[in-house]
Amino acid sequence: MDRIDNISTGMKGFDKAIDMLKLGDNVVWQINHIQEYKKVVKYYIDQLKLNNRKIVYINFGNENLVIDELNKIKVYDLNPSIGFEKFTTTIHNIISEEGIETFYVFGNLTELQKSWYSELMTMNFFKVIFPHLNKFRCIAYFAIERNEHTYDTISELRKTTQLLLDIYEVENTLYIYPRKVLNRYSQTMFFPHKIIQDNATPITSSLDTTELVSKFKWNSRRLAYWRRTLNKAKNSLSKESSEQEEMKRLLINILVGKDLKINEMCMKYFNLSDLIEIAYREIGTGFIGGKSIGMLLATSILRKSEEYKEEFNELLEPHDSFFIGADIFYSYIVENGMWDLRIKQKTEEGYFKYSSELKYRLESGRFSDMIKEQFMHMLEYYGQSPIVVRSSSLLEDSFGNAFAGKYESVFCVNQGTPEERLEAFEKAVRTVYASTMNQDALNYRKNRGLDKKDEQMGILVQRVSGDYYGQYFFPHIAGVGNSSNLYVWNKKIDMNAGMLRLVFGLGTRAVDRVHSDYARIITLDDPMRLPLINFEDEQKFSQHDVDVLDFKNNKLTTVPINEAIKNDIKADINIFGRKDYKTQQILREMRKDPSTAPFLLNFQQLLKYSKFPEVMKKVLQVLSKEYRYPVDIEFTANFNKLNQFTLNIVQCRPLQTRGLGKTVKVPKLLDKNSCIFSSVGNFMGGNIRLPIEYIVFVDSKEYINLSHEGKYNIARQIGIINQKFKDKNVMLMGPGRWGTSTPALGVPVHFTELCNMSVMCEIAYSNEGLMPELSYGSHFFQDLVETGIFYVALFDNNKDTVFNEEKLKSYKNIAKEIIRDTNINTDVIKIYKTKDLEIYSDITTQIVTCAYDTSL
Repeated sequence: MDRIDNISTGMKGFDKAIDMLKLGDNVVWQINHIQEYKKVVKYYIDQLKLNNRKIVYINFGNENLVIDELNKIKVYDLNPSIGFEKFTTTIHNIISEEGIETFYVFGNLTELQKSWYSELMTMNFFKVIFPHLNKFRCIAYFAIERNEHTYDTISELRKTTQLLLDIYEVENTLYIYPRKVLNRYSQTMFFPHKIIQDNATPITSSLDTTELVSKFKWNSRRLAYWRRTLNKAKNSLSKESSEQEEMKRLLINILVGKDLKINEMCMKYFNLSDLIEIAYREIGTGFIGGKSIGMLLATSILRKSEEYKEEFNELLEPHDSFFIGADIFYSYIVENGMWDLRIKQKTEEGYFKYSSELKYRLESGRFSDMIKEQFMHMLEYYGQSPIVVRSSSLLEDSFGNAFAGKYESVFCVNQGTPEERLEAFEKAVRTVYASTMNQDALNYRKNRGLDKKDEQMGILVQRVSGDYYGQYFFPHIAGVGNSSNLYVWNKKIDMNAGMLRLVFGLGTRAVDRVHSDYARIITLDDPMRLPLINFEDEQKFSQHDVDVLDFKNNKLTTVPINEAIKNDIKADINIFGRKDYKTQQILREMRKDPSTAPFLLNFQQLLKYSKFPEVMKKVLQVLSKEYRYPVDIEFTANFNKLNQFTLNIVQCRPLQTRGLGKTVKVPKLLDKNSCIFSSVGNFMGGNIRLPIEYIVFVDSKEYINLSHEGKYNIARQIGIINQKFKDKNVMLMGPGRWGTSTPALGVPVHFTELCNMSVMCEIAYSNEGLMPELSYGSHFFQDLVETGIFYVALFDNNKDTVFNEEKLKSYKNIAKEIIRDTNINTDVIKIYKTKDLEIYSDITTQIVTCAYDTSL
């Protein structure tokens, strides 16, 4: 029996040479072929069996086993093709479960990079697993193929393992050449050792050593496996099409992911040269993520469109984006010692418990010098052009999961010294990584059953579209577009023509509901159609402020429209709007300068005289046709003095929708008092007939009188109520905008605080400044559509709107009966249990009614 801390290799002579194996040793054998490894493993296993040791063999999905005789050995078959996180986590858990002083034989580490196409991930594997084995005082054998890995990989391996040993077989004789033996030393330890049976003889004479070593295979030029794969792909460009197609599919599997529908679209619209170009613009390795793929795929579909190819190629702005592969995310976690914390956070009990700590550590980690050097090369490419660092996770923007607004995007104005620009960029990447632990993102994944999924975070780095105008940088217009108009407020609207949500400047104002500002909503069947506002309200319900990048102060900021356009914007300003005539007249009467009147962004000339709306209609139709699904895009456009423009597709993803449903017969109202509410238009969610079991109502008069803090408390209380009503048909009704960030405009709930509602109703109280917003295309809208929540807005100044608030309030408030364990402000929040109440909507007539079922 071995002494308690000394373990035999099974080769007595070699035990003497290296002073035995010690508990906690990881032993890596560099081999030319697996048969060499099998020989040293057999010595080791035979000895362990003699000593009645607990032996575990972890096979890396290989049919050729390293151990031939498996009796008295526990075997785990794991295939690395399941992905780094799942594979590594599974082994991590096996080690924890098997406990202390277990003796392991692992497969060939080189098999990992053949599955992952990544030296980084191979390094990350042993950085995670080796210390964990050491912690449990285990001894483990690994093999790695000689000359198949870069010097960086071997260097990291040498730092991490306790023993690094070369095996050579020369003329049927086995030689072991120690390269590293931690905390042990002898005069002959680092000479080659000739192994005859269980004896080991060091080769010490210079003549014998030179003669022996000259027979060893040595490759002084070692390319990473991924780089070799790319070289192979480049070489296949000159080969037959069948070989190119095979290489195309391989690169798609490595870069894109496992969504079969997206992958087939990539096969159709990317040629091999496209994929090689994408790969050479990737920092690190791994998947580039859903947002990157969506942008690239949309651009390729438009450029190769049979019908509009020439027009789109003339209009589309070329992209020169970079992609930070998802492997960098894992490397960042491993190198900063967060892997164990990430494992704990992904458990059921640790999901929320450890998220704050993990977020903090993600925000404060460091990148390796190797990665920082690649970041710097990319920043040198962009120079001082502003860039945006955007999340591009594996699950993001896919069929079924949009993750709209759940992860961060960070603008880098990119001013200052190279060192300052690198520091700002690294901070932006860390911010995106940390956003995986945002509460909204955690809840979104949890609610959609994605909390156990492998959510890898890639990053898309894009040059910001636009130009400098004075100290400000911005595109002329930006926005979001949807190929199917699910928010129809007029029965004449053609829902299949699509819709835009348009702003001047950066598109941040188009995707978020912002204070006192309104994006312009455009129905592409009739771009001049105005949504539910009178002419005199045009200025009130328009965009007043512009999001820009401030060159002077090196930050993203918001400025009044007059400030943004005070310099020459290198385009005809009149296509975007006009001066506010009413304010000009008032200023004249007051004998003040009328030129100081605010500029009114109504986009009238753009929509009436330019080809922009027709182009956007074509773009959405082409993309929707190829996706065979409604799509949602983000875009920018820049104009010249002749009103010609270039278009940049920033993002494209499937628009999650449940469809229209069957036609619904809406009951005729005998009189206005026979319903809770009725309206023409202003709803979203198609045709429905839905029983309403409960109504959660926020009283506007009571809400208005609350303090700023009190209004936030109401939002949190709505969240508590929301949890109680899972799987119930509940209608949420309240003043102004649900989900606003400004309590004066509505109730500032997070989406996860109303996600269990079946119907959401926004009620206008125009005298109080509480107005719903047609938020079509915003992140909030995406959440509504994905969750299947029916939406209706009731405008008090609309002649077709009926709202019997007093009838609603005649119900008994049962809030305290429903919520017993929390103090709910029942003056503000009312919960009503209803009977025989239903909501009806019909997309054809555009009628929505909440009334009693008269058939009962």
